[in-house]
Amino acid sequence: MNEPSQTGVRVRVAVQTPAHSGISEPLTYITPSPVPAGALVRVPLGQREVLGVVWGEAGEEPAGTTLRAVAAVLEGLPPLSAGWRDLVEFAARYYQRAIGEVALAGLPPQLRELGADQLARRLARQPKAAAPVEGDAPRPPTAEQAAVLAELRAGDAGVFLLHGSTGSGKTEVYLQAVAELLEADPEAQALVMVPEINLTPQLEARFVARFAPVYGPGAVVSMHSGMTNPQRLASWLAAHLGRARIVLGTRMAIFASLPRLALLVVDEEHDPSYKQQEGARYSARDLAIWRGRREGARVLLGSATPSLESWWGSRPPSEGDAGGRYRRLSMPSRVGAGDLPTVRLVDMNLQPPRTRLSAALVDAIAQRVARGEQSMLLLNRRGYAPVLACGDCGWKSECPHCSAYRVFHKIDRSLRCHHCGFAERVPRACPACGNLDIAPVGRGTERLEEELAELLVGVQRPEGDGGGPVRIARIDADSTRHEGALAQQLAQVHDGAVDVLVGTQMIAKGHDFRRITLVAAINPDGALFSSDFRAPERLFSLLMQSGGRAGRDSAWLAAQGSRAEMWIQSFHPQHPLFAALRRHDYAAFAEQQLEERRAASLPPFAFQALLRADARTQEAAQAFLTAASAAVDDLPEAAAVQRYPAVPLAIQRVANVERAQMLVESESRVALQRLLAHWHPRLHALRRGPEGQGIIRWLIDVDPQAI
Repeated sequence: MNEPSQTGVRVRVAVQTPAHSGISEPLTYITPSPVPAGALVRVPLGQREVLGVVWGEAGEEPAGTTLRAVAAVLEGLPPLSAGWRDLVEFAARYYQRAIGEVALAGLPPQLRELGADQLARRLARQPKAAAPVEGDAPRPPTAEQAAVLAELRAGDAGVFLLHGSTGSGKTEVYLQAVAELLEADPEAQALVMVPEINLTPQLEARFVARFAPVYGPGAVVSMHSGMTNPQRLASWLAAHLGRARIVLGTRMAIFASLPRLALLVVDEEHDPSYKQQEGARYSARDLAIWRGRREGARVLLGSATPSLESWWGSRPPSEGDAGGRYRRLSMPSRVGAGDLPTVRLVDMNLQPPRTRLSAALVDAIAQRVARGEQSMLLLNRRGYAPVLACGDCGWKSECPHCSAYRVFHKIDRSLRCHHCGFAERVPRACPACGNLDIAPVGRGTERLEEELAELLVGVQRPEGDGGGPVRIARIDADSTRHEGALAQQLAQVHDGAVDVLVGTQMIAKGHDFRRITLVAAINPDGALFSSDFRAPERLFSLLMQSGGRAGRDSAWLAAQGSRAEMWIQSFHPQHPLFAALRRHDYAAFAEQQLEERRAASLPPFAFQALLRADARTQEAAQAFLTAASAAVDDLPEAAAVQRYPAVPLAIQRVANVERAQMLVESESRVALQRLLAHWHPRLHALRRGPEGQGIIRWLIDVDPQAI
């Protein structure tokens, strides 16, 4: 490598530095001539050459400082916009990460590997011609949809919360809002986000069918982690160069470079999947709101069960309260669907001992199979059984590397840890006492599928659907591991080849199953009494979203002479959550939850962060956190920020690493942020001192979704 020269222009360059380095700001390099802010460059870092983003010119360095030179400027690409750089800088500051870490994570992996010549060749390629697409004409909006679109059209740039019941046609609102935007501005771009990868294909199909015939096949691109690196690079370049008018993606798409961004849509905005759980732990929904304000773009949050933060943020003005900063829009009616399903509660206390599926529920499913209708059973636990146990000595299938049990998977006769991935064959006998009679305890989706097949063994499909025995399918993370498996299984459900669908929350949201008339939730009680204050909110959302899969085609229901139903098997049927669910009354549930949170000073009435430490021993992790708490006693903000004692995580050991956490909380977001900003360098110093012995890593999680 050439010796660096000290003559030229000093520039600040954001590069990805090691997390433990304590370097949070861009580094200074020297170039022979000015380079615009936002330009991509190759720079030396240690013994490597890495990709960096120019963050602007640098001031004078202290005398005697030797600067290294920028190796190459990646020409041919327009610089990343000031808005994009502001987004990265805000995310890094708010979530307590280095600017370079956030900036480089927001770029496609393949771009980080390309040199100037390689990028030039990549840009010279012509996009492949796409196959022609069958168009999808806009549907005439309902009165509710038209009212929402009129408010969006009339309102200034800002944040809108679309509270629409399941089946109310929120996607059609998104489509028509994007269409109006693109018609009004020939260069405008839109970003539409969904919480999970498995929801992307069906949304992409609708957007491509609606917009590709008008704006060309390259007008719609996707961005999510399920794509290959070349695919992600192609989508990023199309968006950055303005060729793509619409970007569809998961949370990672919030960092897409969209120079003419005018509309952001966050579908299922309540979903916890929008919160990143590794590295920079950002909330894509919250960053969408910030980015919309920075870019002067409209932000549309959509959900049948909005997060309580968004619901509170969109409250109407009242006496003594100016109201929230968002505008709430409502679509309570379903489009082309029957009424919302009737909720039936089964009191499991009244069932015979060891009953897993009540006789009434099995009979209701059998009747629907006989009529050619479909049913869906939700059990949010995959595998055959959560634990394998010995009745003689009490041995259980604990994971040797985690403080958790390995799950029994009957399909491949394995015990698998869902935390560290450790798996082995099921032993022939109890490893502790040799007893041959080891048995599964509890129930997962595999076991539910097997039991259901036994209970429905005598039920026949109608002759019009080919006759024969009941067809049961299971969709969970195990059955969809192979590429294309999920799409194939969903297609079978849509085609009517499946009578009963069993699955986890993967099947509960976003899917438009037209022939499902019964949905059943099996054993949802665990969340009713969880230590996590968000658990009731998530359970209510999951159940409402699941129930929304039933009765989505009113013509089908009428032809069948049937009604949509949701069955819930519970040992606590009198719980207030179920009372609100029976009325489909999200507003009442939200009001009750907000009152409880206000009384307890919990979000959205307070702001939280977690300091986590991973170590070789639990004692070392907790000692580090205790020392960290004492290290900020002298800060002015310390009095306004409550620091709780260090405690182990619920699963305290994963892959032989002990984990502990400390919650910090304040009624002032500003005070919390100031304390965190001052805390960061002190934590790095502690990590290098005696208190850091045995510490593997530490991290700060701002606005945590799980405590």
